[in-house]
Amino acid sequence: MLCVLFYASAAGAQDYKIEVSGYAGWTFSGGVPIDDIEFEGDTFNRITPKSGGSYGLTFGVFVTENVEIEFALDQQRSVLEASGRGSKREFTDMNVNNYHVNFVYNWGDDRDVMRPFIFGGVGATQYKPSDVMGNVVESSTRFSSNWGGGLKMYSSRNVGIKIMARWTPTYIKSDPGGIWCSPFWPWICYRVADTQYSNQFQLAGGITLRF
Repeated sequence: MLCVLFYASAAGAQDYKIEVSGYAGWTFSGGVPIDDIEFEGDTFNRITPKSGGSYGLTFGVFVTENVEIEFALDQQRSVLEASGRGSKREFTDMNVNNYHVNFVYNWGDDRDVMRPFIFGGVGATQYKPSDVMGNVVESSTRFSSNWGGGLKMYSSRNVGIKIMARWTPTYIKSDPGGIWCSPFWPWICYRVADTQYSNQFQLAGGITLRF
């Protein structure tokens, strides 16, 4: 009987099962170095998706009052830029699409007006450029993770405002980084790689609904 009462009490304490959020903001983007490319007299050695506006949706399921599993879909409107040796050139418009499954932890009680939260998860980032001078450019999808946090502020039981900051490092490539040898056992050596990531830093806010 005590177990039944405890279960009923715990279940009743969790008022909400689903949360849906929509948001918009700005994403600061970083590029990666590339091998030298000659184009119309200029030499380029770095490509960057330019910073730009972004927006997205999240759909979350509450596992407990504080723990939430979330699917996040995000798109940044960008321009593919190449730079090097004092020159820069914008080649084409490009969308940067992020798809992630996140673990979210919400502090406090679900009846609180303000609830800080943190999240982290893994997924993929897709770079989808437009045509360049009439030539079709294939999209590229890479493994990525995302990490961040923010604050939810509820004006009623079901409707609130959500503000957040998000960091998305996307794996691009690994270049040869040389040979590393142990300072204690110099006969132990192995080849290391110089891993290149493209980073996105997003600041955003929007509406959140919970049911």
